Amino acid sequence: MAISMATYIVAISFIFDIAKAQSNITGGLSLTPTGATTSWLSPSRLYAFGFYPQTAGYAVGIYIAGIPERPVVWTARRDILPLSNNATLTFTTDGSLIVEQVAGQPIDITGSTIVGASRASMQDNGNFVLYSSDGITVAWQSFDHPTDTLLAGQKLVPVQRLFSSVSETDQSIGIFKLTMQIDGHLVQFPNVGTDDTTASSYWESGTPGTGPDVTLNLDSDGFLYLLQDSAVFIRNLTQGGGPRSEKAIYWMKIDVDGIFRLYYHDLSNTSKNTSVIWASSTNKCAGRGLCGVNGYCFVMDDVARCKCSPGFEFVNPESWRLGCQRNYSTMESCKDPDAVNSFQMTTLNNANWEDAAYAIPEASTQEECSFVCLNDCICEVALFTGRVCRLQKLPLRYMEVKDSESNVGLIKVYASYVTNGSDPTNIPSIHIKKERPMEILVTGISLISFAVLILLLSGVVVYRAKVWTYRKISENVNVQLFNDVGPRAFTYAELEGTTDGFREELGRGSFGIVYKGIIESSNKLVAVKKLKEELAQEGEREFQTEMKVIGRTHHRNLAKLLGYCCEGPERLLVFEYMTKGSLADILFETKESKPCWEQRIRMAVDIARGILYLHEECETVIIHCDIKPQNILMNEYGCAKISDFGLAKLLEHDQTKTFTLIRGTKGYVAPEWHKKLPITAKVDVYSYGIVLFEILCCRRSVDSSLPVEEAILEEWVYDCYEADEVSKLVYEKDVDKRKLDRMIKIGLWCIQEDPSLRPSMKKVLLMLEGTVKIPEPPNREFSSVV
Repeated sequence: MAISMATYIVAISFIFDIAKAQSNITGGLSLTPTGATTSWLSPSRLYAFGFYPQTAGYAVGIYIAGIPERPVVWTARRDILPLSNNATLTFTTDGSLIVEQVAGQPIDITGSTIVGASRASMQDNGNFVLYSSDGITVAWQSFDHPTDTLLAGQKLVPVQRLFSSVSETDQSIGIFKLTMQIDGHLVQFPNVGTDDTTASSYWESGTPGTGPDVTLNLDSDGFLYLLQDSAVFIRNLTQGGGPRSEKAIYWMKIDVDGIFRLYYHDLSNTSKNTSVIWASSTNKCAGRGLCGVNGYCFVMDDVARCKCSPGFEFVNPESWRLGCQRNYSTMESCKDPDAVNSFQMTTLNNANWEDAAYAIPEASTQEECSFVCLNDCICEVALFTGRVCRLQKLPLRYMEVKDSESNVGLIKVYASYVTNGSDPTNIPSIHIKKERPMEILVTGISLISFAVLILLLSGVVVYRAKVWTYRKISENVNVQLFNDVGPRAFTYAELEGTTDGFREELGRGSFGIVYKGIIESSNKLVAVKKLKEELAQEGEREFQTEMKVIGRTHHRNLAKLLGYCCEGPERLLVFEYMTKGSLADILFETKESKPCWEQRIRMAVDIARGILYLHEECETVIIHCDIKPQNILMNEYGCAKISDFGLAKLLEHDQTKTFTLIRGTKGYVAPEWHKKLPITAKVDVYSYGIVLFEILCCRRSVDSSLPVEEAILEEWVYDCYEADEVSKLVYEKDVDKRKLDRMIKIGLWCIQEDPSLRPSMKKVLLMLEGTVKIPEPPNREFSSVV
């Protein structure tokens, strides 16, 4: 909706007029919470500045005194609440605004140590102002320091935040915040244990990249909108505005539940109460972390309520935001050999929570996932998403239980918890019996006794059995090492024999040549990569370090490393053999039919999950630096797995960027490589965007055989997107244009030239899964591919 110049002039005039209506407070005046004078009123008596009741005491601030609800719109020094009933607020003769209590030092209410103010004023627009010695210049005003509310004429400027309150009767800083980011994006975040990153946000204005100097504004007609440089209109959040009245007042507030709402009150109609005319969300459980850790929100009778996960109870039933806790220690009890059959897994359907998995085992069914967690003392919960099992420790953050989720939460509890029927929700459980250590011991002793008896009866048979067993163990040692110990060190001669003298070449890449091999003792097919000589010269120490890192990685979308060779100048890697070859083979080389739309989406999601694991879930952050179809392998089930990540640039946890020589492949390299800028994980996001386009279009990123306008894929994609002709990009005629449009937008965000505009891989995955809204990508000029 366009806001006319006339509207601006009227709004400015209105604000100017009411600014002239103000009280005049001189030095030496004071207020007390229980005395004759508790506040200073504005001339119209609409607003008041002073004391108001607070949980266990009082607070100092501004409230709307002219309406029955008397809502608080600004609070001073929320970090020191509550104040006692013997506190005194004084505007001193030397121009300071302080609160004094019986015990303790005087507290400066402004937090700015203002000295020398000649007078103060509570204005009829809700702004409390201190004037400097000349009586005209503003030395300090509440409008410049909003707490949880914006009034008409007030702005939220870049880097400023609004913080929710703890409760309606406690104005201390709560658990949600609304941030006006420097890039022009207005975003809501939890305010507990999280950074201001897109991955943790739960509401966004969809205006990233429109900054700097973007402000959130509320005018006297009830329009809440974003402006750049106080002149350029960006977006009206409250389309259509609200009810109109000559004497209406509006205010916007981030409420206790984390939702920010636009309130309206008609001063000319005393029979009507304050009403909400707009809200950032209609879902009363939208605020992430509303119920604290290990708890989740649900709506009953149009009211948000909290519930604890199975086996948990509220830390404080009177304060849900403190979350839930167990009354026993799972890990200690789990390790107790006497705790036989103590635990079982309960299910929580349609659940989701913050992904902090420490392991993703090979468990393709819900029962397998439950079994793995139940027999792992570290595991306290697991999230089963389709065919992926994520093991996790407590606490659980940002829990959600809603019909749109298809995940199943698996939570370890005492068996007696369900047996005794103490769970009020009567959540079904999966009981998987743990093997008893004592039973194992008894069984083992029995078997040994039986074996000794056999030895006594038939020495010759036992001797042959021993020999046979020894040989069998020798033959299977390689398989056991692969499955149980991790990467095995091979000799060069072993791998030369395994590959029949490096005879059958599977492919060539930027790191070396890959050969097909077979481990004779286990008849297991493998892929042996012989690294290029220049890479091999990097030294044994670096190679061994990288092998330790890659040996600790384990994810269904990463090619599994089975072994390596570090002998003299030779450096070789042994990987699991992928029967379907590389993604490049499937997309570009196959003469047969191309993958269907569903298969392509699955490939894109698999690759995103693999990169996310490298970036955020490994012990050491790994930037791949060479994401391309040739480095993505496909198994017989159509699962995409990333290879060559073990030779990527490694970063420690406290690093976010590095400088290094250019790596990667032409057509997939991010612009910052060529600008000698710091290299971050966003280079992989850029490469992923190019690969995503290739998967969607089943063609190479650069193809000189095509017409000039189609030769560079990313340019053609952007042209088609701007022209609303994305259907030209795919060969199928029945692809849902809305889904294709979503995928194209994700790719366009990934290939933004400015790395800060690219989403993290976690955000990319959320966009792919459809759990977050995808904003319109900004316009950009494509340069020719280097």
